[in-house]
Amino acid sequence: MNEIQRAKIVFKILNKTYPSIYVPLKSRNVFTLLISVLLSAQCTDVNVNNVTKDIYPKFYKPKHFVKLGRKKIEKLIKRIGIFRIKAKSIYNLSKIIIEKHNGKVPKTFEELEDLPGVGHKTASVVMSQGFGYPAFPIDTHIHRLAQRWGLTSGKSVVQTEEDLKRLFPKKSWNKLHLQIIYYGREYCKARECYGVTCKICTSCYPKRKKPIKTKKA
Repeated sequence: MNEIQRAKIVFKILNKTYPSIYVPLKSRNVFTLLISVLLSAQCTDVNVNNVTKDIYPKFYKPKHFVKLGRKKIEKLIKRIGIFRIKAKSIYNLSKIIIEKHNGKVPKTFEELEDLPGVGHKTASVVMSQGFGYPAFPIDTHIHRLAQRWGLTSGKSVVQTEEDLKRLFPKKSWNKLHLQIIYYGREYCKARECYGVTCKICTSCYPKRKKPIKTKKA
């Protein structure tokens, strides 16, 4: 079985398992989506949602966070990991969005990735979930699963993104990256499946007996 055949199996199982999908991070607009994605680094979506549910009713525009200042932002997000670094990024990117982009979140990868604390993965999520632009955000979980399922060599997240974009239809990317995340959380967990028990793993590799080791992102 080659990677194209495995991709078809993955695509079929994911669409059957998750015919409809929802965005896990709660947001009020594209700006708050950007903030939530930034906050989610090294933190669960549930924790981010629990923190932001008390923030977004009052503060949901760049000017709100600039007015708050770094110290007050820190207090608002102190239950989230590396909150001081994230507060600094939120404050600075809010200023830049006001000064350079008339208070609106930019709509290109280049401009998003120029913002403090925003890497390619965060920009991809905003482009995908915020603007509906075809993108394939790759986090450490998708990187691991793509290796288990024989869809990539796992040399880097950059390589994984290239491989998945090549194997799956462009129109499916925005939904597919969420389907993969949900499937990994529910069926192909890092310390439970090990590449030998879930339906996708056993369908793609029916003869695999030993747990597979994946390369970290």
